[in-house]
Amino acid sequence: MLDNLAIIGRIRDAHQTLRGHIKLVGDSISDEEAVSSLKGAHSDWIPGRPEILAEKQKKLQQTLGFLDEGLKNHFAFEEEVLPPLLGELLMRALILDHREINREIDEAKLIVAATQLGELSREELLSRESHIQRVINSINRQVEDHATREEAILDMLERVLRE
Repeated sequence: MLDNLAIIGRIRDAHQTLRGHIKLVGDSISDEEAVSSLKGAHSDWIPGRPEILAEKQKKLQQTLGFLDEGLKNHFAFEEEVLPPLLGELLMRALILDHREINREIDEAKLIVAATQLGELSREELLSRESHIQRVINSINRQVEDHATREEAILDMLERVLRE
């Protein structure tokens, strides 16, 4: 019982880590850190300013890379330790969430990397920026929704384990 509570505590601690810059702590990054960092990089994305966007594009690419690596480590930890607690079906649902988030991050990385700022007209640049913002917003929603669902499950598990 204590080991299971410790696992839940570790995951919960990762979820409640103070929002801020992405930092890899050991082998994981919390869902909340990921969202916060991505929001910070996204808010720096200023429409229609190619001279500013080149640096912001690089920052967004780095942030997406850190996010990808950090969440993959975090998800791998959960997928290793949670199956005995969650059972097969609930674990499969959690893994589906993880895969969808990873697909969205991969898509965002491809879109940002493929954007050639110097080759786009102002209209094309604004359109591309809008598309990137929609993808980033989608990732933010997915990670936040996933963390909320996970926290509800952890609350229920913790209550049962403490009884």
